[in-house]
Amino acid sequence: MSNKSKIIYDIEAIKCRLPHRYPFLLVDRILESSETKAVGIKNVTYNEPFFQGHFPGESIMPGMLVAEAMAQTCAFIGGSDVRPAPENPPRRVFLSAIQMQFKYPVRPGDTLRMEVEIIKVLGSLVRCRGTGKVDGKIVAYGEFSLAEAPAS
Repeated sequence: MSNKSKIIYDIEAIKCRLPHRYPFLLVDRILESSETKAVGIKNVTYNEPFFQGHFPGESIMPGMLVAEAMAQTCAFIGGSDVRPAPENPPRRVFLSAIQMQFKYPVRPGDTLRMEVEIIKVLGSLVRCRGTGKVDGKIVAYGEFSLAEAPAS
């Protein structure tokens, strides 16, 4: 079985589901998605704009962007519609709380695998748990909350 057959969402479907765009779209593929869990991939390249200043001489993906990538992956939990209808645009959710541990740096050339799950829902607030891995090694883990933006 090829890896392509395991992909649930490719980049075009992700762009339909998330409002984020370059340089802040931090999910390249969604490999798994269910009612409570999702697995996403971020292919980290030296072309990412944040590497210009973080850090000169030692390129490291900022920890908050690792956490943001996990939060974006959470947008695929429980969803089945890839392309929202024009009258129903993608929901806007914001990272509202975070408790993360960062164990190892994520560098250009790494493939960051984000495994996330919902642990509690309180109205428009969703509490999640996530783990970031590179080559099977945990590089970051923790819990975070997402809050849905009020309708404008």
